[in-house]
Amino acid sequence: MCGIWALFGSDECLSVQCLSAMKIAHRGPDAFRFENVNGFTNCCFGFHRLAVVDQLYGMQPIRVKKFPYLWLCYNGEIYNFKQLQKQFGFEYQTLVDGEVILHLYNRGGIEQTASMLDGVFAFILLDTANRKVFLARDTYGVRPLFKVLTDDGFLGVCSEAKGLINLKHSTSLCPKVEPFLPGHYEVLDLKPSGKVASVELVKFHSYKDEPLHVACDTVETLPSGFDLETVKSNIRILFENAVRKRLMAHRRIGCLLSGGLDSSLVAAVLLKLMKEININYPLQTFAIGMENSPDLLAARKVAAHIGSEHHEVIFNSEEGIQAIEEVIFSLETYDITTIRASIGMYLVSKYIRKKTDSVVIFSGEGSDELTQGYIYFHKAPSPEEAAEESERLLKELYLFDVLRADRTTAAHGLELRVPFLDHRFTSYYLSLPAELRIPKNGIEKYLLRQSFEDSNLLPKEILWRPKEAFSDGIASVKKSWFSILQDYIDQQVDDLLLEKAAEKYPFNPPKTKESYYYRQIFEKHYSGRSNWLPHYWMPRWVKATDPSARTLKHYKSATQE
Repeated sequence: MCGIWALFGSDECLSVQCLSAMKIAHRGPDAFRFENVNGFTNCCFGFHRLAVVDQLYGMQPIRVKKFPYLWLCYNGEIYNFKQLQKQFGFEYQTLVDGEVILHLYNRGGIEQTASMLDGVFAFILLDTANRKVFLARDTYGVRPLFKVLTDDGFLGVCSEAKGLINLKHSTSLCPKVEPFLPGHYEVLDLKPSGKVASVELVKFHSYKDEPLHVACDTVETLPSGFDLETVKSNIRILFENAVRKRLMAHRRIGCLLSGGLDSSLVAAVLLKLMKEININYPLQTFAIGMENSPDLLAARKVAAHIGSEHHEVIFNSEEGIQAIEEVIFSLETYDITTIRASIGMYLVSKYIRKKTDSVVIFSGEGSDELTQGYIYFHKAPSPEEAAEESERLLKELYLFDVLRADRTTAAHGLELRVPFLDHRFTSYYLSLPAELRIPKNGIEKYLLRQSFEDSNLLPKEILWRPKEAFSDGIASVKKSWFSILQDYIDQQVDDLLLEKAAEKYPFNPPKTKESYYYRQIFEKHYSGRSNWLPHYWMPRWVKATDPSARTLKHYKSATQE
């Protein structure tokens, strides 16, 4: 986890502009560098480092003797950099996994580079010899990237939008800052003036397609066919492989543990593999919730079963409410369910940073979208429509759950790892027949649960625990976290304000006092940027007015049985 920032063709003094780079200092608490580009006095890179690999030569922009004309600023982890080195005979100058980007680019250009990277990444690559700038972002947008490009060719790029919104530019009072699309790369021409011109934006990978880098994966070809035993075995092999490759770290590994299926599977497989490769410290697992919340109780069971060093973070409603504004500032969104779920994750990340030495944090994000884990999937009209919805959710992850997971951990200088979004694992799961992936017998994620049923990794009651939204599971069964928030906000927002909400906020107008409250805070920090969120996250196929699972009939009937 790092913070990257770059400017090309700035009209303003760079020493003033670089103050904007300090807005993302939280992403890299270990070191900072600001570097001008030789021969281009109005171009520069800024980098905040979280040192996870190569303590000595890991500063950026990365430049190596072999390619003095290449400059690389990247945020992410490339898990197959050693396999690529072996396959192509690359000679590395550092121990930094991202160095492989320079070698791949030199060997086969930007298309092959982006397609062959197995990992999560957002990068800015400058080629001064060919006067090109390249931007790229991983398939699911696990690592964030924003850009601003003005009509006269001024380009700003940053890990978070907050590092771009206050940039000064002569021709634009409020340059348009927008997220860079996941699974794409962009080619820009660099002019002698330092300005740029966009040449093309290319989608290099679709999550349904098996990635090109499978050719040099550590797991050989899997058995084909869709008989259940083969499928279950392949799911186990690929998921274990997804966790194993993410063990690459020189800093302590920990794991978020809500006690739900996804984080519990990640924690159980992670601990098993850490033992296998003789990592000589216990795995720290972290759960958050209010006193006696379902998540705390379930996480305690899992931790006892797998034998982790378990930490519980207990918070009260006041602490949660007090964190709302800083959470919205970190997130750069006003989406209702994202904010609700982020508060717990933000507070547990704060605890990890202050009280422990765990830095690389595993989590279960992506599973609900991939394996149809949301309660409303029970209402899907057909397996085909459920599959389409799953793909839509994956495509929009960077706006919702992946955004939440990145910003809440990065705000406290932690690095997140999400094995459920492994390219090979997701492409295999999505290749399975639609009818195999739907909920069965009233239980969502049935196939995933079934695949691990005989593994003894988890207690049976956890493996088959029904879906509980993170923002609900952290509160008591009697009163949901969303109800606590709504009761507080009800006193903060006047009825008249809500009545006139559509006039004040015509784009995505708030329909409830809660959404109005969040929107007010968002606009205070990011005025006029409401288009960063194209729409609110809401369940489909049900007449939902609130995104919480606890408001859905299926949840109520399941908990009352």
